[in-house]
Amino acid sequence: MQLMLSIVLSAILGYLLLLTGPMAGGLLAFGIISGTLFRGVYLLNDLHKRLLKDEPKPDKAKQAREDYLKQRGF
Repeated sequence: MQLMLSIVLSAILGYLLLLTGPMAGGLLAFGIISGTLFRGVYLLNDLHKRLLKDEPKPDKAKQAREDYLKQRGF
């Protein structure tokens, strides 16, 4: 239902942008598209920060043991 509403509203917005003329409609369309893209980049950056925060930190003892075994050839 939300998809259908979004399609209808986008069609109405596109029609209104066509009625306003090429300059005003182009500027409004550019503002809408660039604002959406910047918001998407912001949300991806926020998601990346949250995922890195929850990542477990490496165990130093386990890492030292693995390095030792690599040096010994096991």
